[in-house]
Parts: sequence; structure tokens; C-alpha cells
Amino acid sequence: MDFRFSEEDERFRQEVREFFEKELPPELMAKRAEMETGSHEAWEFGMEFARKLGKKGWLLGAWPKEYGGQGWSYTQQFIYDQERGAHGSPRGDFVGVRLAGPAIMVYGTEEQKKQHLPPIAKCEKIWCQGFSEPEAGSDLPALQTRAVKSGDDYILNGQKVWTTQASHADWGIFLARTNPDVKKREGISYFLLDMKIPGIIVRPVEAIGLGPHFCEVFLDDARVPKDCILGGPEWENRGWQQVIKTFSFERSGVSGTASAAKMLEQFVQFAKETKHNGKPLAEDPVVRHKLAELAIEIEVGRLLSYRILWMENAGIPTAYYPSQGKAFSSELSQRLSNVGVHLLGLYGQLETGSKWVPLSGRIENSYLVSLSNTVGAGTTEIMRNTIAIGLGLPLPPRPKPK
Repeated sequence: MDFRFSEEDERFRQEVREFFEKELPPELMAKRAEMETGSHEAWEFGMEFARKLGKKGWLLGAWPKEYGGQGWSYTQQFIYDQERGAHGSPRGDFVGVRLAGPAIMVYGTEEQKKQHLPPIAKCEKIWCQGFSEPEAGSDLPALQTRAVKSGDDYILNGQKVWTTQASHADWGIFLARTNPDVKKREGISYFLLDMKIPGIIVRPVEAIGLGPHFCEVFLDDARVPKDCILGGPEWENRGWQQVIKTFSFERSGVSGTASAAKMLEQFVQFAKETKHNGKPLAEDPVVRHKLAELAIEIEVGRLLSYRILWMENAGIPTAYYPSQGKAFSSELSQRLSNVGVHLLGLYGQLETGSKWVPLSGRIENSYLVSLSNTVGAGTTEIMRNTIAIGLGLPLPPRPKPK
């Protein structure tokens, strides 16, 4: 098996690498690391850089040029994501780039594509995700938000929670039940909502390590035209198919593994330069074994991403493999940050901004943020259920209602 990239792809990698090295020099990244996660300053920094990528057509380079991309191949997109993760590039509008945009590209009408895709590719319009509800998280088909027809419109009522980026968003992807009299998955529609219309109320929800990044959203007689259904009115009650595809966009990618590899490099350097009881930490067998174990796991994550890339290039459905990658990388991020906190000792508890904090204060925040990684974008338990179904195993029996 040959994992080498072609000479053309390596030239492309060098171009991307030189861009990130020029635009994200160490002094700028050190300044960014000092910003409080979830703060207005950190948000604006990410948006400004995302708009810079958008002007080059790189924010969504695999999209056709008519929609703001560069027509990259799967391999070029993979290389870009790998370098972006390795250099710690801000991801900008994550929901627009990884969820809403790809979903519109696959299912949207031509009018929806022309309206929404170019602004997403240039980071001119920000999106949020309104899927989860207080009583519908992992069991998403249990959602209760209703969309009732009123002439050529729908009137939406309900509550969403953990609505990523809602306080910043111009538009949102929302799920609502349009037919309550059929099986749960058969009566859901997928809406593209203008967040400025009357009847939408947004309230920030403080999340550990993330600041007011999530929100709860209340829909109170929010009226939207029928052409706001993703794919047009003919997709009414067929939104679950679109949801599953959206999740596959969110759960695949190599940037997380590349970012983990970069952090491991910093751990190794810290262990070499830092002494404990007169000896470098790198000579401690426990430290050595933990870092070696992380190196193995990061390589496994990289190879899982390579497999998905190969399947995409070969036109083979990726099936449950994105769930494999998501479950593995989420748990890896927790193990990585846990090793980092222990490696730094008591200094690992210091927040960004302290004059004593090592590694620009990344470790304390990474540890806090990693707690949510096995919950967001689908819990690890749901990922394992998806993998089990892909293996042909039967669904677990549902508990009988009391």
C-alpha cells in the first residue's frame, strides 16, 4: 500500500503550507492563544482569517468556482485540511462550512445554491445549527418543533438547544415536524431559516471552556415561505435523509488528527527541555510511554482519514467509516489533553494570560473543551451504534414505556 502523494499534490501542499506559515506566524499564533475561547476577540480573529481564505477561494476549495471554490479534488481538499489543522488555522464559520454549505450543495435547489453558497464560501453570512431540543438529542427523531402550513408559508413553534453560533448567525439549518401522524423519521422537514425574521429568540448558554458559543433558540410563530425547505417543497417530510448526509459531512475530516500531531510535537519538545528532580522529563519512563502511545493513536487516526479519502476517490460509499473516525478522534482529543495536563504538572491548571503558563495556555483550555468532544456532533455511544449497524449487528431492544 502506497500512501505517497503525487508530485503535483506535493507542490499543492507546499503552496498551502507556505501560505499558512506566512499568514499565521508564531508571534500571531501566540497572541491568538492568549485570547479567551469564546470571546468576541477570538471570534473576530477567526472570522477575519476565514474571510481572507474566502477571498482566495480556499475556505471551500473543493466547491465549483461558480459557488466560490476552486474545484479541488478530494485529495487536494484533504491536503488543505491536513495543513490547516497542523498550523492551527481558525475554522471560521464551522456550521456554514461543514454542515449547511455541503447540505445545500447536495440537496439545494439552484436558487438556494446561488443565494447561499457564495456568501458561505466568502464567510459573508454566518450559519447556525438548530437540530437538538431539550428532549431530543441523541434520539433526534423525537423532536417536537412543529411547522404548520399556512397558505404558502409554514409557521414554526418550538425550542432548540445547543444551537451552535446562533448569537452570531444570519441563517440557520433547522429541523421541524411537518407531519405528526407518521413514523418519527418520516415526518421531519429540513428548513433554511433567516435568523432575522420575527418570532426567533436567541439566548446564549454558557458552556465549559467555550464561553457563550452555544445558545437556545425559541421559535414563536416564526413564519417562513415554503421554498425555505432544503431542496424545495417536494422534500417536505423527507428531511431525515438530508440529516444523515449532513452528519457525515460533520464527522469526517483529517484536521483534528493533524492538530493533535502538532500538539504532540509541543509535548515532546517540552519534555526534552523541562527538568524534574534534576533530570529531563523525557527520561521518565512513564512520560516516554504516554507520549509514545499518543504517537501510535495519532497515526491510527491519520490512517482512518486516509481510508475515507481513498473511498471518496474510488466512488465507494463511506458508510459508517466517518463515525469510526469521529469516535476515535473525539476520545483521542481527551487522552491527548489529559496527558498534557499531567505533563505540565500544577502549571497545567493555569489559564491563558498567566505569566507562568507553559505552551501559551493551550492545555488548560484544551482539557476543558475536550470534555464536550464525545458529546457534540453525535455522542460516542451513538457513533458506536452506527458502526454496529454497519457491521450488520441488530439494533438493541427499545425499553418498553412505563
